Amino acid sequence: MGIKKGDFVHAVREKLENSLEAKASDPRFSAYIFETKGEIMELRGDYALIKFGQVPTPNIWLRLDQLESA
Repeated sequence: MGIKKGDFVHAVREKLENSLEAKASDPRFSAYIFETKGEIMELRGDYALIKFGQVPTPNIWLRLDQLESA
């Protein structure tokens, strides 16, 4: 069973570092995306929009294979 809207997830550092997304922007990711739970707000193709509620930050799009259930 895959990740679905409303699930809580966090990013997997090994899959995110050196990815296309990391190379396309600042490769220094904030620790909270790896250490806190984010909620899946929307799914589009291979990407998920994630809201990290413990830190006042904008939502972030990440590939589904860069996430794991929290």
